[in-house]
Amino acid sequence: MKTFDAAIAGGGLIGASIALELARAGLRVGLFDRQEPGKEASWASAGILSPAPESPAMIVLVPLGKASMALYPDFVSLAEELSGQNAGYRTKGTLEVLTSLNAREELSTIIALHHGLGLRAEPLSAADAQELEPSLREDIEAAVLRPAEASVDNRLLTQAVLASARKSGVEIFAGVAADSIWREGATCVGLIAGGDKISAKHTVIAAGCFSAQIQGVESYAPVRPAKGQMISLVCSDVKIERVLWGDEIYVVPRNDGRVLAGATVEYAGFDKTLTAGGQKKLLSGAINLVPSFEHARVEETWAGLRPDSPDHLPILGPADLQGLVIATGHFRSGVLLTPITAKLVREWITLGSTSVDWERFSPLRFAQVEKKNQAVAN
Repeated sequence: MKTFDAAIAGGGLIGASIALELARAGLRVGLFDRQEPGKEASWASAGILSPAPESPAMIVLVPLGKASMALYPDFVSLAEELSGQNAGYRTKGTLEVLTSLNAREELSTIIALHHGLGLRAEPLSAADAQELEPSLREDIEAAVLRPAEASVDNRLLTQAVLASARKSGVEIFAGVAADSIWREGATCVGLIAGGDKISAKHTVIAAGCFSAQIQGVESYAPVRPAKGQMISLVCSDVKIERVLWGDEIYVVPRNDGRVLAGATVEYAGFDKTLTAGGQKKLLSGAINLVPSFEHARVEETWAGLRPDSPDHLPILGPADLQGLVIATGHFRSGVLLTPITAKLVREWITLGSTSVDWERFSPLRFAQVEKKNQAVAN
């Protein structure tokens, strides 16, 4: 029987980062993934690093996002140093483009909201925005510069973190899916993975949208997949320095000259099929924002599955089974929240407390609802 101090289900960016943190804290760690690690949502993301809320419901997530942004420079430096690999980290900010006739009022609201949340945001005229990003469409009304934001090449970062974890002593088991947690009474004593019992004092569920398929985890992590289609464009006529955020789309420049455009949000189960409608939406949105993309070469198209929780917020923290910790449901913020998630899980496991309050994201918020529903039904 394999025995670890910590067994982690899920070898994506978050699971690998937790494994790296725990290994560097002196724990013996086993990382289990249903396929090649890092090939699900971590591979499909755009890598935008922005704590700005996309909707009022996401405002509660801002403090966690800000805390994670503060960790990112050291997080990337560590992964690059240990692995010897580059992570494609870009700290050039985000330009949010406004095109509506109500842009002036919209601009004031956005600036006030960001400043109220302690986020940097600067109002720009259309001319100022186009001076920063000459490839933008000519008829924009205004823009918001968010200079403290960044992006990372999530595929490169994930591989760097996995390599760093291996070098730090993490044992990685590719193609070994966690079928269920191993429970004895009120304690989780490990995983059952690939048909074998894996003994562990601490068990972490970080399997993204597949977390709810692990038996015994469903009530704590009722996540479902949210498909996102993406495209990668190459255009010699376009040079974009910052993440561009439009009404219908975002575009993210890479260091190698590619520009990613995304992403749709579709609830179609675990189906990653690319659709004509989804690709049309991305292409038309990208060309609308940057007209020269009409001449771009489509280099790659793909779809990924984000883990979405019922309230669209992460599921983080200990369950009511001793030894079980959940870290999933990050939805559209997984790459952003990776450093803080790994840090908090490591603090909880090694210290029994966390430096940032994560109670709002507790997995018990779902488990308690399910227990009440079962009581009513009976």
